[in-house]
Amino acid sequence: MSNFDEDSKQSHNMKKEELSGILETVGERVPKLIRDVIGSLYSKEAGTNMGQAVGAYYKELIDSGIPQEAALDMAKEFAFSMKNINFSDDRKHD
Repeated sequence: MSNFDEDSKQSHNMKKEELSGILETVGERVPKLIRDVIGSLYSKEAGTNMGQAVGAYYKELIDSGIPQEAALDMAKEFAFSMKNINFSDDRKHD
């Protein structure tokens, strides 16, 4: 076997080992990353912050003279838009 064939075989084996290491790392880190992201979106703190933001928006609408029913509808739309912002950004990059 020539030196070129041997070097090529060693390079191929190194690439397989590197890929195996990368996949192992990804397999360990991605599930934790997903749990962390979901936890940050649906945590008690995130819910509290969202509730405060929607409440402040509703109060501002009422204080500005918007009728209560219209302000409630606008606050609901605001809450839904805040929830959807996290997922709509992913679609923009595709």
